[in-house]
Amino acid sequence: MVHSVDYVIIVLFLIGTAALGMFSGGKQKNIQDYFLGAKSVPWWAVCFSIVAAETSTLTFISIPGLAYLTNLNFLQVTFGYLLGRIIIAVFLLPKYFEGNLETAYAYLGNRFGAKTRSFSSVVFLFTRTAADGVRLFATAIPLKLMLGISYPLAIVIVALVTLIYTSTGGLKGVIWVDVLLMFIYLGGAILAGIFLLTTYLPHGWESVVQAAAPAHKLQVFNFNFGNSIAEFFKQPYNAISGILGGTFLSMASHGTDQLIVQRLLSTKDLKSGQKAIIGSGVIVIFQFVIFMLVGVALYAFFGKLNIKSDEIFPKFIIENLPSPFSGIIIAGLFAAAMSTLAGSISSLSSSSMIDLYRPHKKISDPKKELRVSRFFTLFWATMLVAAALFFMNSPETVVELALSIASFTYGGLLGTFLLGLTNKKATQEDALAGFTAGIFVMITVIALHMVAWTWYTIVGVLTTLAVGGFLSKLNRNDNGIT
Repeated sequence: MVHSVDYVIIVLFLIGTAALGMFSGGKQKNIQDYFLGAKSVPWWAVCFSIVAAETSTLTFISIPGLAYLTNLNFLQVTFGYLLGRIIIAVFLLPKYFEGNLETAYAYLGNRFGAKTRSFSSVVFLFTRTAADGVRLFATAIPLKLMLGISYPLAIVIVALVTLIYTSTGGLKGVIWVDVLLMFIYLGGAILAGIFLLTTYLPHGWESVVQAAAPAHKLQVFNFNFGNSIAEFFKQPYNAISGILGGTFLSMASHGTDQLIVQRLLSTKDLKSGQKAIIGSGVIVIFQFVIFMLVGVALYAFFGKLNIKSDEIFPKFIIENLPSPFSGIIIAGLFAAAMSTLAGSISSLSSSSMIDLYRPHKKISDPKKELRVSRFFTLFWATMLVAAALFFMNSPETVVELALSIASFTYGGLLGTFLLGLTNKKATQEDALAGFTAGIFVMITVIALHMVAWTWYTIVGVLTTLAVGGFLSKLNRNDNGIT
């Protein structure tokens, strides 16, 4: 149960978070200060910020639920996350830093042309708004249960506090708040695990092993590849699907998504950016180990319950954690939500301003550019709230579809970047055709459930590279080049 002291903790957390973001961001003189933190943010702060930005409330409550329901096979995907970030550090980041770029999509503009840059930016804006609108709504679910408030109020509270420090502190403020938020939500998960092991399970970890081992809950690697090709591709968590899928997904989400690339570009140089992205991969593995072990411990405590797996962790927090620890955990839920939301608002406004607005309307006054940028910040915060409210009354199938929106476009986006890196003859028309083909193929693959979700990005990448590469070769032959 939530008591008055828990409410005090939550209110102080929200006020403190807003104040930290406002003051740590400093005074911005231009949009480089606002969107890139004047390229002066320490690599380790960016590293923590990346982890916080990719960890939403959904992760906080669903990963323990996944381990409770299944086992530790998802950790194979996180190993792929680290491998994908190493590939980004070696091949993609040098391209970003050598051109002194300000967004992920500026590279595509330099390589292919303005249309490719604009198209990629627009795709990002739509998919990020929809996907993170759903994440914002998902935040309201446990908060409504724990605080007894309505869905719209929970959504508006999170969005308003996040908007305050994002609009005033800029990216630097967002990053420093993310550093704090990561330790809060991760500390909340560790705290829940400690309570489980020391208070609710009579023999601590031994009780977990006794309950989990017979049910194979502690299995990390899965070498069961099925009895057919079709069965193999529909398994999300065998060793090949998990590691390979995690690698490509990480390459797309952390190498081509402005949400993450914006943070990497705020470091002072290439070496710092490389340390930040690789370091985040190591921390993410550690983080998922904690989340999943909490889930296994919940299985040892509850046994099998006839409720949704995503409700297991909130159920434990509400019914079993004493005050003020429940308040700390709820603050952790807020932290996970706000870190993702702040990153979304900042990346959406930066891409709108730098990729779409500024190339078509030159502004000579840096202060005016800054004012327009803050308007975009307010606009996208409002759009994310609207998206969350839209999904609030949608059937569950629509919500589940929206949570996979990034999968529709990540493959095409990463494929377009790889086409630019590997095929020097590919033109803008080749890239746009390949990108579009990748999206349409993914719509078909996902709608028909042809493969497991870990294969989505790979299918999109291969389609984009195949179509773009074929057209570039066709064009050369048409021009008489052999």
